[in-house]
Amino acid sequence: MNTSDSPTPGPSPVDHRAAVAAETARFVATVTDVDLTTPVPNCPGWTLADLVRHAGSVQRWFSVLLRTRIQEPPRSRDVDLRLPERADGWAAWLADSATEAAGAFAATDPDTPMWAWGADPHARFWARRMLFETLLHRVDAEQALGIRSEIDRALAVDGVDEFLVNLPSATFFAPKVANLRGNGETIRFRSTDGDGDWLIRLRPDGFGLDPAREGADAPDAAVQGTAADLLLLVYGRLPLDAAVLEHTGDRELLARWFANSEF
Repeated sequence: MNTSDSPTPGPSPVDHRAAVAAETARFVATVTDVDLTTPVPNCPGWTLADLVRHAGSVQRWFSVLLRTRIQEPPRSRDVDLRLPERADGWAAWLADSATEAAGAFAATDPDTPMWAWGADPHARFWARRMLFETLLHRVDAEQALGIRSEIDRALAVDGVDEFLVNLPSATFFAPKVANLRGNGETIRFRSTDGDGDWLIRLRPDGFGLDPAREGADAPDAAVQGTAADLLLLVYGRLPLDAAVLEHTGDRELLARWFANSEF
C-alpha cells in the first residue's frame, strides 16, 4: 500500500500511557462481579471472559515488545500470560496486565525508535495502539451488559486519527484493506463536536489521508457525527445508518470502504 501521502503522526495531546491505566480501570470495574459467560455481541462467539483475556493478553504482549525495544517483526507472540487459576480471577488479572504495561511505559522513552507495523516507528506507537485496544473492548464489555458507554472526546478524536493513519499499513492482518483503491475518490470524516476532520483519498496504488482544507472541492462521500460515534463507526461498533450519524454523497463508495476497512 502507498502511504507516502499519509501524514506522519505528530505529538498528540492525549497522554496515552495514563489513558491506558484509566481505561483499564473502567474495564475492570465493568467486569467485576458479573457473569463472565455473558456473550459479547460486538465480538461474535466471545464471552466476557474471552474479551478480558484478549485485552489483557494484548497489554502483556505489547509490554514485552516495549521492554525489548523490538526492531523487527516478532516471530512469535508467545508470552507468559500468567492466567488466573480461578474463574473469578479475570478482573484482577486484567488489572495486573495494566500494571505490567505501566512498568513497561516507565522503562521506555516514548520517543525510542522501535519496529511498529503502522506509521510511527517509535515506542509511543504501542502505547497509543494499546489504548484503543483497551478502550474499544471496554465499550464492548459495557454494551454486552447493557451499560451506556461514554468516551472522552479527545480520546475519540485521537482514536479516529490513529485508525485512519495506520489502516494503510494493516494489510498483513486485514487483507481486504488492499481493495481500497480508486482513481482519486475522496471520503471525508468530520466530527461535529470540535476538532476532527479527515479526508481519505483512494488512488490506483492504495489510499491515504490528505489535508482536509476548508474551501476545497466537495468530497465524493462524507460522514459526520460526534467524535465518539465516528470512532465506534470506523471500528464497526456502529452502523453507517445509525440515527446519530449523517452521511452524504456516493453511497456505493461508502459501502466499499466499510466492507474493506474492517480492522
